[in-house]
Amino acid sequence: MSALSSALKYLTSQLRQIGIFIALIAIVILFQVLTQGVLLNPQNVSNVIVQNSYVLILAIGMVMVIIAGHIDLSVGSVVGFIGAVAGVLSVRMGLPWWLAIILCLLLGAVVGAWQGFWVAYFGIPAFIVTLAGMLIFRGLTQVVLGSTQITPFPDELRSLGGGFLPNLGFLFGQLETLTVVLGLLATAFLVGQAVRQRLIRRRLNLEDEPFLWFVVKLAFTGVLVLAITFLLASYRGTPVVLVVLGVLVVVYSAVMARSVYGRHIYALGGNLNAAVLSGVKTKRVTFLLFVNMGVLGALAGLVFAGQLNLANPTNGNGFELDAIAAAFIGGAAVTGGIGTVTGAIIGGLIIGILNNGMSIIGVGTDWQQFIKGIVLLAAVAFDVYNKRRSSGR
Repeated sequence: MSALSSALKYLTSQLRQIGIFIALIAIVILFQVLTQGVLLNPQNVSNVIVQNSYVLILAIGMVMVIIAGHIDLSVGSVVGFIGAVAGVLSVRMGLPWWLAIILCLLLGAVVGAWQGFWVAYFGIPAFIVTLAGMLIFRGLTQVVLGSTQITPFPDELRSLGGGFLPNLGFLFGQLETLTVVLGLLATAFLVGQAVRQRLIRRRLNLEDEPFLWFVVKLAFTGVLVLAITFLLASYRGTPVVLVVLGVLVVVYSAVMARSVYGRHIYALGGNLNAAVLSGVKTKRVTFLLFVNMGVLGALAGLVFAGQLNLANPTNGNGFELDAIAAAFIGGAAVTGGIGTVTGAIIGGLIIGILNNGMSIIGVGTDWQQFIKGIVLLAAVAFDVYNKRRSSGR
C-alpha cells in the first residue's frame, strides 16, 4: 500500500508532465469511438503521422525557442519560402535532389542567423523580429515563385515528405518485416535508456520516481511503440519522415536534457539575470537558437513541399500557430524555462488527432478552429493553475 501511495504522491507532483499523456489517451479513445474505429485504422494512423510531420518538426524548434523565453512567428513563412526555393533549384534549375536539400538547409540557417542577429545582438524583441520575418519571407516566396506554382518535384524529394522505407517482405503473412524490426529495436532502445538513466540516478542518490510508477510508465511506453509498429506494419510500412522525426526527437531530447547548451536554454527562460551572472553567454545561445529554428523550418518546408508535390505562394500559411500551440499544449510554460521536446511532439499529435478525428466525423472547419482554440486556452490555463498551486496561492 505504501508503494501505491508513494506513486500517487509522485503523480500529483508531476501533474504537468503526466496530464498531457492522459489528455492524448483520452482524445484517442474519444475519437476512436466517435469515428467507429476509423481513427486507429492502419492507413489512417500512417496518414496522421505523415500529414502532421511538418508541424512536429516545427514544434521541436519552437519549444526550444519558447523555453528560452522567445517566440518565432515567421516559421510558416519560412516553410513556404524554402519550399519555393527547393522547387526552383530542383525543378527549374535541374540541380540534383541532394544538393537542393543541402542548399535549402543552409539557406534556412542563414534565415535563422538573420533573425537571431537582431534578437540576440541588437536587442529587438523576438516577437517584433519574427513578425517582420513573417512578412519578409512571405513576400520573398511570391518573388521566388513569380506568383506561379512549381510541380512536379523529383521523386526523392517527394519520398522525404510522403514516401515509405523499402518493403523487405512480410512476417506472419501481413506485417511488413522492416517496420517490425525497427519497432522492436526502438522499444528495446527506449526501455534500455530508461533503465540505464534510473540506475545512474540511484547511484547518485537523485532518484525520486517510485518503482511502481517507473514500471507502469515503461510498460505503457513499450506497448504504445509496439502498437504503432503493428499498425504501420499492417499498412505500407514505415514512413520516411517518421525515421527523420525519430532521429530529431532522440537528438534534441538529449541536447535539452544532457548538454550544457540545453541547460543554458532553460536558464535563459528561467531567470535571464541569473543566467547572465552565472556566466552564460546569453547572446550566443539566443543566436544559435534561431539558427536552429531556421534549419528546422527549412526541413519542414522540404517535407511539406515534397508531401504536396507542389510549391505555391500559400504554402506554410498558419503553420506558426500550430507549432506554437503544440509547444504550449505539450506543457511549455508561457513565461519560459519549462518544456520538453517530447511534450511538444505529444502536443502536435493532439492537434493532428483533433484535426483528423473531427474531419472524419464531418465537423466543419469553423468548429474545428473553435475547438482547437478552446484546447489551447485550457492548456495555458492548466499551466497557470499549476504555477499558482505550487506557489500556494
